[in-house]
Amino acid sequence: VQLQASGGGLVQAGGSLRLSCVASGRTFRDWDMGWFRQAPGKEREFVACMRYSGGARIYADSVKGRFTISRENAKNTVYLQMNSLEPDDTAVYYCATTPRVAYSALAIPSSYHYWGQGTQVTVSS
Repeated sequence: VQLQASGGGLVQAGGSLRLSCVASGRTFRDWDMGWFRQAPGKEREFVACMRYSGGARIYADSVKGRFTISRENAKNTVYLQMNSLEPDDTAVYYCATTPRVAYSALAIPSSYHYWGQGTQVTVSS
C-alpha cells in the first residue's frame, strides 16, 4: 500500500491550493481517508477526513469553511481543496488511510495505518 501526495507549494495569504493523494496497492473505496499536517516544532495535527462511504466529513475547527476534502474512488484519489490560506496553514501535509474505524477515532493520527510522504505548503503573509 502506497500513498503519493502532491500539490503543495508556495502561495500568498488568501490564495488557494489543491492537494491530491493517490493510493495504490489495493482498492480504497472501503477505507477511510484523511489529511494531517505538521508544522516545524509542532505535533502532527488533524486537518480533515472522509468516511469510506463518502458521506461523513470531519474538519478541524481551524480549517472549517476554508478547506474541503473529497475523494474519487474510481481513481483511488483523495483531494484537499484549500482556500483563503493563512500563514498558520504553513506545514507539511500528509494524507493517510485506514480500514474503517470508529467515527470517534477518525481525527486521531494513530488510527491510520498508511501514510504518504508529505507535501510542503508554505503561505506567505
